[in-house]
Amino acid sequence: MTLTKADLVEAIYKHHDSITKAGAIDAVEAFLRISKENLISGSGLLLSGFGKFCVNDKRQRKGRNPQTGEDLMLDARRVVTFKPSGILRDRVNNG
Repeated sequence: MTLTKADLVEAIYKHHDSITKAGAIDAVEAFLRISKENLISGSGLLLSGFGKFCVNDKRQRKGRNPQTGEDLMLDARRVVTFKPSGILRDRVNNG
């Protein structure tokens, strides 16, 4: 099962008596907007106890079309990677 944005909104709404559903939506949207802006600018996003999202540059490199087997050059690009915290990694592996 995959956790969706709607699931996050619902969980925040249910666990906080003082917040309305609209407030939960605004909070999730604000967090995601700030996170995206930060990553787009090239900065990392560190969430203590959860992990770190980083933006890495990949250089141009040789590739192959899997359908035709033809060699080609893949453009340089930026990718977002995630490194879980030790706490999260231990919890995932040990329940």
